[in-house]
Amino acid sequence: MGNDFRYLPDTQQDQEEMLAALEISSIAELFADVPADIRLTEELAIPAAVHESALMKKMEQLANKNSHTNGFSLFLGAGTYDHYIPSVVDHVISRSEFYTAYTPYQAEASQGELQAIFEFQTMVCELTGMDASNSSLYDGFTSIGEAATVAVRTTKRSKVVISRGVHPQGREVLKTVSGGFDYQMEEAVLSNDLTDLTALKAQVTSDTAAIIVQYPNFFGSVEDLAEIKAIAETQKALLIVVANPLALALLEAPGNLGADIVVGDMQPMGLAMSFGGPHCGYFAVKKKYIRKLPGRIVGQSVDKEGKRGFVLTLQTREQHIKREKATSNMSSNQALNALASAVFMSALGKEGIQKMAQLNIEKADYMAKRLQEKGFAINNQAPFFNEFVVELPFSVRQTNEKLLEHKIIGGYDLESEYGFKNHMLVAVTEQRTKEEIDGFVEVLEGMIN
Repeated sequence: MGNDFRYLPDTQQDQEEMLAALEISSIAELFADVPADIRLTEELAIPAAVHESALMKKMEQLANKNSHTNGFSLFLGAGTYDHYIPSVVDHVISRSEFYTAYTPYQAEASQGELQAIFEFQTMVCELTGMDASNSSLYDGFTSIGEAATVAVRTTKRSKVVISRGVHPQGREVLKTVSGGFDYQMEEAVLSNDLTDLTALKAQVTSDTAAIIVQYPNFFGSVEDLAEIKAIAETQKALLIVVANPLALALLEAPGNLGADIVVGDMQPMGLAMSFGGPHCGYFAVKKKYIRKLPGRIVGQSVDKEGKRGFVLTLQTREQHIKREKATSNMSSNQALNALASAVFMSALGKEGIQKMAQLNIEKADYMAKRLQEKGFAINNQAPFFNEFVVELPFSVRQTNEKLLEHKIIGGYDLESEYGFKNHMLVAVTEQRTKEEIDGFVEVLEGMIN
């Protein structure tokens, strides 16, 4: 811990000064109250310290073992996607005013942060067709659990029905949350690539608090929200929609199709994949449920001079109100990532986001048709966004290993979660070129011949 290692700033002199201030002669005296028999007496089983320059070289060597989208074509989605991120996003969120900002409890000192969150909420409402949005949650899966709990508390019912077309990890989170809040979770079966509406209608009863569907669903297919809303209304259950925000640039807004709560993950809008996180969950509701909304809502107001200002309007979490009245124990949000999404949406604008979404549809459609031309079956019968399911004559693992030889990262294997043997979920975003798509198809064609 000496001067040789400048990334560990407490030098020998620093240590001596601290010991003198504490009026002790050694660091060991700090642990005098810890029984000797439980103290670690040997050295930690870790490599010896090295100089910073040597450490940087070692970390770079390790990092270079990773495969990334600068050197590979990526066709893997399943919840985290390779989308274009304007350089302005990182420039803004890296500013120290935002990067180091904590929860904006003092409005007079946090106007920039509060305005950024307010703009994020506004854009989420415009995308989803809802009346109010919170300032974000941890991720899309957390938002599913929070939405179900809001529905149970609002309706005072004991069951939530979630489609198997919702992301498997989202359903796992809900399973955990429902156990903690003591309500029942039931899964609605699928008919090919969509929720089976006939079975769903029989499954929804007077005990059902909500129906939860994904839009587009895990297979990329677009669910019929209007029909599902009609089923929910027969038993006065709520409709919760888990929506991809980028797809909402072109699809009809869930709020216009009867959704009571719309949640999802902002990752497709300005957030890097980063090995699967951190993400940013959004949560939007109709006005009648605004006081049930978890987390915080930033609102617009005026100061005593009549100038525009921003405040924390509603905070329904347990730190701020009586525990028994709290809607959630969610104690934080993803303000920095919400800011990234807000900057992304501002940079591209309405037309830019719509064009980006259109490219996702067109490129996925092109790849699906190319695969069909080569004899591969596409399982999606409904219109799909930027993901679809292709059936292979060989295992997904074998296919992905062959693709990797050609610097292509293949799709998601659906066998473990859905029992679909030799079925691959393929994601095609605006980032993929015609050459990359054709290259993927050629590898598969070569495996047949």
